[in-house]
Amino acid sequence: MKLNKVFLAAGMFAVALTSCTNLDVNPDSQYTYDPSKNSGVDPMIMVEAKMADVYFHLSGTLGRRYMEAQSLPSDEFTALSFDGGYYDSGTYHHQALHDSRATDEAVDWYSDVTSGITKVNTILEDLGSGASAQMTAPARAMRAYFTWILMDCFGDAPILEKIPAEGEVVNRSPRKEVAEWIESELIDIIPSLTEDVTENTYGKPTKWMAKALLAKLYINWAVYTAESVDKYDAATDANPKLDACIEVCDDIINSGKFNLGSVDYLHKFSYDNGPQIEDFIYAMPYDALTRQGMQYARPRSFKQLKNLVPNYYGFSDKFTQSFGGNMVVTPEFAKLFCLDGDIRNLCILRGDVYIRDPKTLKPTSEPFMYNNKQVHFTEDITLVKKDNTIDVGNDDNAIQQGCHSIKWYTTPAEYNNGRNQSNDVPIFRYADILMMKAEALVRTGQAGAKDLFNQIRAYAGAPQITAEPTLAEIYDERGREFFDENWRRNDMIRFGHFEDEFFPHYQGFPDANFDKRRRIMPVEQEMLDLNPTWEQNPGY
Repeated sequence: MKLNKVFLAAGMFAVALTSCTNLDVNPDSQYTYDPSKNSGVDPMIMVEAKMADVYFHLSGTLGRRYMEAQSLPSDEFTALSFDGGYYDSGTYHHQALHDSRATDEAVDWYSDVTSGITKVNTILEDLGSGASAQMTAPARAMRAYFTWILMDCFGDAPILEKIPAEGEVVNRSPRKEVAEWIESELIDIIPSLTEDVTENTYGKPTKWMAKALLAKLYINWAVYTAESVDKYDAATDANPKLDACIEVCDDIINSGKFNLGSVDYLHKFSYDNGPQIEDFIYAMPYDALTRQGMQYARPRSFKQLKNLVPNYYGFSDKFTQSFGGNMVVTPEFAKLFCLDGDIRNLCILRGDVYIRDPKTLKPTSEPFMYNNKQVHFTEDITLVKKDNTIDVGNDDNAIQQGCHSIKWYTTPAEYNNGRNQSNDVPIFRYADILMMKAEALVRTGQAGAKDLFNQIRAYAGAPQITAEPTLAEIYDERGREFFDENWRRNDMIRFGHFEDEFFPHYQGFPDANFDKRRRIMPVEQEMLDLNPTWEQNPGY
């Protein structure tokens, strides 16, 4: 089992901060050390101690609920129920139908993000005005990232540069102003962030993490600064930040700090990934024992995998915890994995299922059996009835409908510990920098995208392209490369495909809603209750 040793030193010094969900609450500082004064202790060590909790703050959210909110509204996944099982009051199905509710658990994490911002502002207040820019930059980078999550997912968001005073009303700022604030904040702190890329900086904000976030901000600038969320038109809206996006991507590329890596595509996302992956610019580290919350395999794996030996993950030990099997790849998205020789095709299980070798992560010739028959996952999904439950029934045929993601490979030793996994989740990757630059070049009519595109194809073992790629080709390639990494919703909106009725089996459903205002999510009810001046997002 992998052990993330990088953070142990900081963790021993860390003091837990109160998780404040009400933005009007002023949490008392729990720190007494002023690093601006000479105490004989390296001030950066104390900053690390303060920041350790912030670095991991969203591990639980990113490990499940954030993932559901990004994946299910996209064309990557749909949510199935099995004769009512896993319907769970519609919390998953509402996302797939673009019909989220403010009380759904899949969007019940707004307060998690704002409490992270409160933690950051508490640290900055404790550091005081005498703290150097080098000391405050990591905290401000995390605050910018947390604020970006709110803006990307919920539109208008509070800009919180301090802890609100008792009784102070906190307002949400227009999305455009939030984007501009994030840009200015990142530009201001980037010179003060470390350029080091080591085991010690893994999972922490560096100059390259901030630049990658800035590139994401720029490639989506037209989305974020539109008059309103429903006014963005991918076909006509110009993006004035594309050249800036190219420049930031070039900074990361020319740094020589990252590459597509010597580790093959499958192992980048496996149970033993970590700081050795040269493709990871910024990642959330997980460990099934010491840093829990990553549970991607739970809804993606075969519903009846518990206690089956051998299992398709290739281990002789049993999985003693149950699986959901309720998040399956849509028929439309599965068709993207069609390129000859492309190792990424192995990220999904479809057709006849074979047991994998847990070292190579590739299928063997041994069939995976259930009830004395080889399991066969169909691309097509046939519903029992045409309603919002997306129900396929619960017999042997029903539970084999839909392709399953196996990208986040797990082990019984880890999963049996509360369904947790040790797969680190990349947030920004070097491959994404290449693809964002390629996209920006195509959108500005410049050459050079083909070579960037073919770098991705080459290490994936997929066929090379012979001409500059079209935007449609880039969109499809992003689907293959960043499948199941929480970017598809973001991509679909930018490319103008989020309202496509991409699920033929949803047409005519009473709750299916492809209103353009559903490009952002409803604010969770708890936040509205705590902040009575806030209004729910339009369209909900």
